[in-house]
Amino acid sequence: MNIEQIFSDIEKQDPEVYNRVDTRRDSMREFARIGGKIALTALPLALGGIFKKAYGQTPDTVTHVLNFALVLEHLESQFYNTGVSTPGLIKDASALQGYKIIQQHEKEHVDFLSATITALGGIPQKSPVFDFTAGGTFPTVFSDYETFLAVSQTFEDTGVRAYKGQAPNLKMNDTVLTAALQIHSVEARHASYVRSLRSSYYNDEKIRPWITGASTAGIGSSVAGNYAGEDNTVQLGINIVGIDGFNISVEDASEAFDEPLTTAQVLALIQPFIVS
Repeated sequence: MNIEQIFSDIEKQDPEVYNRVDTRRDSMREFARIGGKIALTALPLALGGIFKKAYGQTPDTVTHVLNFALVLEHLESQFYNTGVSTPGLIKDASALQGYKIIQQHEKEHVDFLSATITALGGIPQKSPVFDFTAGGTFPTVFSDYETFLAVSQTFEDTGVRAYKGQAPNLKMNDTVLTAALQIHSVEARHASYVRSLRSSYYNDEKIRPWITGASTAGIGSSVAGNYAGEDNTVQLGINIVGIDGFNISVEDASEAFDEPLTTAQVLALIQPFIVS
């Protein structure tokens, strides 16, 4: 995240942002200039103090959304911590390295969201206790690589849809919205990577880096709910199948967009993985 760019974007919308924060315009400009060097973990604290001073208390909606996202990040972070540390589960060295990168990303997301919530005056959601077998639905999740891949794909695909569903609730805070959409982008790359791993493992080109229709990509009915609605082909009231005479199939149209999930939908989907 580039803090200089954040200030630049905000100044375009509010030329008086520096005066709102501090009458010493030059010192604030200097802070913005060097801000690109601030560690990611320190950035939320800096931004939280600055923007609370500039614009007042952060709306509860923002911290609520961030805490909702934090639960998802706790889920993924602990899932990958266990998966990566389980001997012999991920035998392919390249895949193991890829999952270690994802593991690190998820930890960074947890740290970032926790720090941001605190900086905005909220209390970060503590991690629930998870059961990654989902009550026995995936009993071999950490002993069978195929099952691990399947659950990994489902978590990542669901995370992408969850972040998209929350974006409208963050519109009142451009800084937080930008950060959330950056995480959304990272989750999308995770999903694409995991799907590519599954495609290579099964030597199945039908498992694509993106979601096609409401297909689970071979995982089955146990995760059908995570993909429900992804076969939508209507955007902004317009059916884009064959739009303007172009050869756009139903599959093409469904692949072009990830469909958002509401808070209630996501909580229902992850509930089987939560013990308390």
